[in-house]
Amino acid sequence: KREGERSLELCWRRRSTMVAMGPSKYSKLQNGSDVRGVALGKPEAVTLTANRVRNIAHAFAKILKQRAGKEGTGGVRIGVGRDSRVTGRELCDEAMRGIADAGLDCAAFDLGLATTPAMYMSTITEGFEYSGSIMLTASHLPYDRNGMKFFTPDGGLAKSDITEILDAAEKVEAEEAGGDLFTGPDQLSSASFMPTYASILRSHIIAEVGAGDAPLAGLKIVVDAGNGAGGFFAKDVLEPLGADVSGSQFLEPDGMFPNHVPNPEDADAMRSIQRAVSESNADLGVIFDTDVDRSAVVDSKGMAFNKNRLIAAMSAITLRDSPGGTVVTDSVTSDALTDFIESRGGRHLRFKRGYKNVIEKGKEIDNCPLMIETSGHGAMAENHYLDDGAYMAVKMIIEAARRKGDLAGLVDGFEEPVEALEKRVRFGDGAPEGYGILVVEDFRSFCEGGDAPEGWVSADSNHEGWRVSVLSGGVREGWVLIRQSLHDPLLVVNAESNAEGGVERYMEVVEAFLDKYEHLS
Repeated sequence: KREGERSLELCWRRRSTMVAMGPSKYSKLQNGSDVRGVALGKPEAVTLTANRVRNIAHAFAKILKQRAGKEGTGGVRIGVGRDSRVTGRELCDEAMRGIADAGLDCAAFDLGLATTPAMYMSTITEGFEYSGSIMLTASHLPYDRNGMKFFTPDGGLAKSDITEILDAAEKVEAEEAGGDLFTGPDQLSSASFMPTYASILRSHIIAEVGAGDAPLAGLKIVVDAGNGAGGFFAKDVLEPLGADVSGSQFLEPDGMFPNHVPNPEDADAMRSIQRAVSESNADLGVIFDTDVDRSAVVDSKGMAFNKNRLIAAMSAITLRDSPGGTVVTDSVTSDALTDFIESRGGRHLRFKRGYKNVIEKGKEIDNCPLMIETSGHGAMAENHYLDDGAYMAVKMIIEAARRKGDLAGLVDGFEEPVEALEKRVRFGDGAPEGYGILVVEDFRSFCEGGDAPEGWVSADSNHEGWRVSVLSGGVREGWVLIRQSLHDPLLVVNAESNAEGGVERYMEVVEAFLDKYEHLS
């Protein structure tokens, strides 16, 4: 066995009798290309139970065998990792048992505390090369939630794949409730992958900075892991390369997340890292979400590189090596970002919300080096189209090392709007199917039919919802977007303005338009 693996003794287990449930219980766990649910609390409130995790993992293993044509010949090897959530250990054990239950030719490897990007990398890294992997995480959601993300060497699974897995899990439950199950001695093991992943990240920094084996010497970098899985980045990536990480905070895993929400979009979280950078007189700060597929950066002056500014910085970096390239983003990015990307010789394609939507669109385009959401989910063609917060942070740190800490110069010419707003408008109980699409189409007609105020002009392209530019004196002043939420029964209204009071004016128009719809609240 590979060093670090542990063999568990040959054992017999009897699956506990499971309560029969309707097919919707599994389908309700789907959250786009992930599985999400309540994993802790009163029994009647828990939706992602240990049994369901076991059955879902079982189904994943069986599907991998079927896709690979390995039924009865050879087998599959699946890695299982988790973030710091308090339910992670138990659900990891159940997922591994579910994999083993799928057949004696199915082996499960416990990778322990891990990150979502690392779980994908474990499927393509020499010496590991798992057939698939499962990450137990619910990103930045509260401590009582958990979820599952799935990978194969081809990448993260799509929404249709998750539907297939959940359908198969229902069948597993129906067919295998009760009965003796056999687990062989080589089916359940542990392996250590995070040190290998950290080494990959260090190698990128050494190669790109070009200053020997301690390219970060002289830089003080604060890391805020939010008590998630990102603490390794300070101790195993930055410090060995000479960085001073002494001001770092919340590196210890704690699934109750006692300090702040581990979310680079959250205002309190960003204030926390800004304060830490200031108090420690650091050159740079890096903050991660729980499972490290998102990150944001703060420079020495406290300027936050998240949302549009992070996209601008990463666009400047990637377009240097991919002149004329396309940057794909979600639908709520600013007009100023488009101007900035074009000023760097690139093309901006504003697509849809949902990081998988953004990444998959980028894969279709020749010379698309960067696909990134305002949420911080960002993927690069050079990094397997993987949304990896640690890799994104590495690219920013390389730039900081080259620029002696001056990241502000990277986004010269980029301007944030004067005002910005996001408002969610929920549907009432009686809202019919497709109600949100109806309202969006009516808004399009409103904007294009002459009922909208003067200067409201439909945007050049609309891939999600309907976006209108607001002109003042023939000059672009701001914009409004109304779209259907990806997962919830509600509309989302986004607005930005370069003039004080502009958003309030826009929202008066929007609210008057929405008032006529009885099923909006």
